[in-house]
Amino acid sequence: MSNSEAFVETMAANKVDTCFGIVGSAFMDALDLFPLAGIRFLPVVHEQNAAHMADGYARVTGRHGVCIAQNGPGITNFVTAIAAAYWAHSPVVCVTPECGTMTTGLGGFQETDQLTIFRGITKYQAHVNNPARMAEYTGRAFDIAMNERGPVQLNIPRDYFYGEHEFTIPAPHSIEKSAGGATSLAAAADLIAGAQRPVILSGGGVVMGGGLAKVKDLAEFLQAPVATTYLHTDAFPHSHPLSCGPLGYLGSQAAMNALKEADVVIALGTRLGPFGTNPQYGMEYWPKNAQLIQVDANPRHLNLTRDAAIAIHGDAGAAAGALLDLLRDKGQSVACLQGNSIETRKAHIQKLKADWENILDGMTNSEPRSECGKIKPRAALRALQQAMPKDIIISTDIGNTCSVANSYLGFETPGSFLGAMTYGNCGYAFPTAIGAKVGRPDRPVVAYVGDGAWGMSLGEVLTCVRENIPTTAVVFNNGQWGAEKKNQVLWFGDRYVGSQLKNPSFAEVARSMGAEGIKVENEADVGDALKKALDLQMKEGKTCVLEIMTSRELGDPFRRDAMRLPRRVLSKYASTSMDEESSTGQPTDL
Repeated sequence: MSNSEAFVETMAANKVDTCFGIVGSAFMDALDLFPLAGIRFLPVVHEQNAAHMADGYARVTGRHGVCIAQNGPGITNFVTAIAAAYWAHSPVVCVTPECGTMTTGLGGFQETDQLTIFRGITKYQAHVNNPARMAEYTGRAFDIAMNERGPVQLNIPRDYFYGEHEFTIPAPHSIEKSAGGATSLAAAADLIAGAQRPVILSGGGVVMGGGLAKVKDLAEFLQAPVATTYLHTDAFPHSHPLSCGPLGYLGSQAAMNALKEADVVIALGTRLGPFGTNPQYGMEYWPKNAQLIQVDANPRHLNLTRDAAIAIHGDAGAAAGALLDLLRDKGQSVACLQGNSIETRKAHIQKLKADWENILDGMTNSEPRSECGKIKPRAALRALQQAMPKDIIISTDIGNTCSVANSYLGFETPGSFLGAMTYGNCGYAFPTAIGAKVGRPDRPVVAYVGDGAWGMSLGEVLTCVRENIPTTAVVFNNGQWGAEKKNQVLWFGDRYVGSQLKNPSFAEVARSMGAEGIKVENEADVGDALKKALDLQMKEGKTCVLEIMTSRELGDPFRRDAMRLPRRVLSKYASTSMDEESSTGQPTDL
């Protein structure tokens, strides 16, 4: 068969049905085969967003997300999104045609060293060094992306798509993961059995490995409170009585207080990233004297940020199931099941949750209240939360208002929350939501985006309209780069350099692009506006930009640990030295 046929047939063997990108001559011979192979080529406005779409598609389907573009500038546009996929552990196959082998090194048209560029942000780089190995390398790229949970680069010289060879199309190779070593599991079960106040942390590995049912069984056996790790809020059902909510930036104080009281922490499917366990609300909530049991499928993640008493190299769900079996064998010798401790713990969990809801209501309804055209951000987030259907998929951008949403969001099923993760790039949410909608057209999908980040992704409204992908974007329009402006408020004397924005009406812009646009200026209208936007998406197949006009009130800074008051040395800059933080913590132009 031809080299292009081998490439396409190997993708088909991996059940690829969608490929995101922008058309290019470098791979046109293969592209010509996509329709007959059952692969939809989905053209986008910018290649970065194609890779974000592949990420979103992979995260909600559990299958590979695939993107492709023109060699050189098209490929370099993938970089930010592939880095985001790397930290999201998304199985994205990034196909990177490169310049032809006879012009490599001559500084030809659209030439760059593509392998070097992606080296630090991929799990594997498959470079087709001989066209006879096209199927082999393509298959290996798909295998590693899924088995090691992360993006891979498939680099193909453009002239290698042409020609013919004898090929064997490799079948996909899925590697079953174990629960971990028997000795470690037994030691962990003994440690849990002696605990009075065990707490479970359910992380991204639980979602990726499909292990929620076993984690829930373990939690219910122990009647232990469960917190989800930062931006993995869908790793445990929000409505479950043992669910305390998310940790991390402006997460749930119920989760933080439960964790603070633990004597044994059972961390399942998480590397315990430092940004997800930093102090919040002025609270150091990581328990100083607790024993840590850490389970992760990647051994490099174990003991990475915190020393574990017991580290288990295994699948989170399988490990939870194995621990449960061992604990059941111990019967009533499990300390936290003795006496009236279960009922006491249940009542305490409910109190922690009720206390947090009262605190959150106070934050939501505090002064200054919403005005027409200046809706309080927390009030908008609460109204959106209350109007959401249970089966919703939410993607959140990085930024102040979008990140404050961590206080409010809760999900019932895995694959429902697509955060920007620790790479934290702006412009993430909307294209990722589009990819999620392509993968799960049966579910309502919404992106939360700030007005600054919206400028990076609003062009993809055209993709939604052109390709009939009904998606909803909630854009918080407050005329500022809020996360960075918060730093200027606190540490730089309210000198707003580069953080103020003059915006058009994004609802009007959406309408001019062929989508629907709704502008909301009153708090009372937020919930109904979301319901209308979702009706447009699910019943009429229309994309809608829901523009919410908010005040400039800001949540806590992201990186208090990384910022300092400025101290100037030269006299010409002396006026910008600061001796203390802002007393109000809010912008002067609310």
